[in-house]
Amino acid sequence: MLKPSDFLGRWSIDRSITEAHAPNPARFVGSATITEGPVVWVFAEEGTLSLAQGSTMKAERKYLWKSVGNGFDVFFADERFFHRFDLTAQAQASHWCDPDQYDVAYDFSAWPVWSSTWNVAGPRKDYVMQSSFLRLP
Repeated sequence: MLKPSDFLGRWSIDRSITEAHAPNPARFVGSATITEGPVVWVFAEEGTLSLAQGSTMKAERKYLWKSVGNGFDVFFADERFFHRFDLTAQAQASHWCDPDQYDVAYDFSAWPVWSSTWNVAGPRKDYVMQSSFLRLP
C-alpha cells in the first residue's frame, strides 16, 4: 500500500498542456523534488516549458504538501489551500478558482510511475494538463 513517505525524493516530469482551441500542445519537461519539513513538505518543480508556437522558457513552481492520514492536503506556495488527494490507485480532487473549475485525476496504479490529469474549464480557461512522474535515482 502506498504511503506518504513514498513520494519523498526526485522525480522526472513530462507534461503536456492541450488548450481546447490550440492546434498543438505546450510541453513541460523537468524535475520535481519533494522534501520533508517539520510541518509541511515542499514540492518544487523546475524545467523548460515549450509553447505551441515554438518559444521556450524556464518554468518553476512550488506547492506545500501536508501529510493527512493516507493522503495530502496541497497548498499553494502562499499557504492558500488548493486541494486534497488520497493515496488510492485512482484518486480525484477539485478546486474552484472563481470563475474556473479545476478537476484532477491522479493515477498511482503503476507505482513508482504516477500521473495527474487536470481538466480546467471556465470562461477564462479551457485546457487539459497531463503530467507523468518517474522516480529519479
